[in-house]
Amino acid sequence: MPVSSSNRRPDSPFFRKPIATMLLVCGLVACGAVSAQSTEFQTLKGHGGPVMGIAVSPENGKVATASFDNSVGIWTERSPVWLEGHEAAVKVVSFVGGGQVVSAGDDYDLILWDLKSTSPERLQGHTAKVAGLAVSPDRTWIASASWDARIGLWPVDGSEPKFLSGHAAGVNAVAFSKDGQFLYSGSVDGSIKQWDLATTSEKRIIDRNGFGINVMALGGPDGQGEAWLAYGSQDGVTRIVDLATGERLKEFTLERRPILAMALSPDGSRLATGDGHGFITVFRTADWSIETDFKAALKGPIWALAFSRAGDVLHAGGIESIVYSWPVASLASFDPMAKETPMFLRKPEEMSNGERQFARKCSICHALSADGGRKAGPTLYGVFGRRAGTLPDYTYSKTLDGSDIIWSEATIDELFLDGPDHYIPGSKMPMQVIARPEDRSDLIEFLKTATTEDKTGGEKQ
Repeated sequence: MPVSSSNRRPDSPFFRKPIATMLLVCGLVACGAVSAQSTEFQTLKGHGGPVMGIAVSPENGKVATASFDNSVGIWTERSPVWLEGHEAAVKVVSFVGGGQVVSAGDDYDLILWDLKSTSPERLQGHTAKVAGLAVSPDRTWIASASWDARIGLWPVDGSEPKFLSGHAAGVNAVAFSKDGQFLYSGSVDGSIKQWDLATTSEKRIIDRNGFGINVMALGGPDGQGEAWLAYGSQDGVTRIVDLATGERLKEFTLERRPILAMALSPDGSRLATGDGHGFITVFRTADWSIETDFKAALKGPIWALAFSRAGDVLHAGGIESIVYSWPVASLASFDPMAKETPMFLRKPEEMSNGERQFARKCSICHALSADGGRKAGPTLYGVFGRRAGTLPDYTYSKTLDGSDIIWSEATIDELFLDGPDHYIPGSKMPMQVIARPEDRSDLIEFLKTATTEDKTGGEKQ
């Protein structure tokens, strides 16, 4: 089923080339090309929101990134091509092979992208957000983990999907065995299950944890087969379990929670985790010693990790809109990411009440400048007096086509009194309610000034 256009430039419905100035010039060392051979520190800049997922192609080393800005970036060296079709934050992305990429997120759907023909296919069936993806070793199946408590099995050839049920709560992570016969799933209910794909039935429970499972990885000696399963949980535990016996081999609790990201190097020699306090921990899987424990982000969590194809570079994403790529051998010698505090994380006492309401409720999706950047929502510059759903070069939800709403003090007040889901049913805007009248009034007063000053230095159009 084709994906409807969801781009901000009508001349390119799914793919958009960036301008040259989108790339950040590195301050520590000169940036080199992002490749399997490069071991320099570098950044990939261009997303308009936090980076939630990263994948690396085992075929050519290209990097794919998923972001809160509703888009996927495919990076060849330092140049991205933007894939746009999701209607909410994109949480996960994976290379399928043969020039295909699959992505999923908060709009409940998967999108299978053909990078050669630019003909994406939307895979529908989940009824809640998709938090995890995995591709079978023979590249014929895609597995999805959803908060509808089900696992989706999607044939790459486009035939009918199957769904596995058995978890008591949302599923966060899935992983195929090396031989493709089994699938492993980790859930908010704290359990890890093994599924027999020949019968599409639950085979056994690998482990039960008192808190939800967020991420998983399978590994074995010399990167061949799988002998153990590693998982990271909501309570900050990284645990290694023997797959044959279910014995808990190792457990690490570093008083930082939750564990949000996990990546295994291509040769299986290193396991990296990222946590809610901004640390990246790298373990040597031969003896489970800690190689590096690195404060990787000054602000916010680490949401995404992936090793380069050669395993010598670790890509990381978090609260910033930038991907940081560090050489593994000298990981802890570099400055942390996210040096500048995002607006929505600034201290309340540093802002007026109106600015604080904007920072908490609006800033992650909306810009105030005329150019708007790559944000999930349209810029609010010049919003007063504008008819809803009419900003050029932004694709709105169908519910706003032909809308009679004119943005004013009164309509913005109503929007946050009732919440977007009630005021504009079917809108892509997340549910946000500002209950106190004085908070809504202060937000409106802030917007009246902030949206009429061009932050890019130009004149109001």
